[in-house]
Amino acid sequence: MSAPPSRQETDRTYVEVTPEPLDLQKLVQFVTDPGAGAISTFIGTTRDTFEGKKVVRLEYEAYVPMALAKLQEVCDKAAAKWDVRKVAMAHRTGLVGVTEASVIIAVSSAHRLEAIEACHFGIDDLKATVPIWKREVYEDGSAWKENKESRNLYNAKRADEGAFKHPPSDAPGAPAP
Repeated sequence: MSAPPSRQETDRTYVEVTPEPLDLQKLVQFVTDPGAGAISTFIGTTRDTFEGKKVVRLEYEAYVPMALAKLQEVCDKAAAKWDVRKVAMAHRTGLVGVTEASVIIAVSSAHRLEAIEACHFGIDDLKATVPIWKREVYEDGSAWKENKESRNLYNAKRADEGAFKHPPSDAPGAPAP
């Protein structure tokens, strides 16, 4: 029997950590707002290969109370940094098969650029700060995966006295969307 989903909601944010399949429509419905002219979404799915190995599934583990708190922090940071209406994030735990979604982010704003940039920031900051661990299961074994964003954040904080800076999407050297 799977554990019940855990979620928290404010008037502007919704976060969820669940072993159940994620529901894009639920998140889009939450962020829909009369003042929003744009909704941007990101869906992270399980791909079938990694570095030449055949991936069978992913397995996620989380300390759910802390994961929810950190997801809320990511939402709050995005809402403070961009003029957005609402932000919603959901992440799976447990077994996630190939092609299934493990994370969904939805952001609404009056204009598209804010929604897109806040969504981009959201996935980067989620991967860097939220305590959710991933194990890739291959046909011939498995491996716990290091979160490179977390390591990069640690190095950036050390180099920049704790300031996390997400470059604008049009900055030189910024990751391609």
